[in-house]
Amino acid sequence: MSAINTGRVIGGGLLAGVALNAADFAWQAVLKDEMAAMVERLQLPATVMEPASAIPWVIVDFLYGILIVLNYAAMRPRFGPGPKTALLAGFMLYAAVTAVLYGFMTMGVFTETQFVKNAACYAVSTAVGSLVGAWFYREN
Repeated sequence: MSAINTGRVIGGGLLAGVALNAADFAWQAVLKDEMAAMVERLQLPATVMEPASAIPWVIVDFLYGILIVLNYAAMRPRFGPGPKTALLAGFMLYAAVTAVLYGFMTMGVFTETQFVKNAACYAVSTAVGSLVGAWFYREN
């Protein structure tokens, strides 16, 4: 069994992060009304809707991308290289994050409709990020 190519994990993860961020910015148009309603319902400061408040989420997407590719690299020897393993690696992380967000929904942070829309959008983002990041990854 060969070692994980750390440089390719980071590179593929950053590439996946670019894809994830691009998708997230596209989803902002789809989810804008739900986000505004949540800000009002939770009485959050209006500044959370400003572009500068997206910076932490940009960083989160890059970290998520790196974790997806690391997961892919770890799964690859057992499941083989390719898109099926890439999607499995991404959706394992997606499932964990979505389960936590479901818990927040049950606490009233998200409405059920908002949760479902966000989960669907991020499923697409995760699939794209997983495929892009895994495409870049090589063992040597």
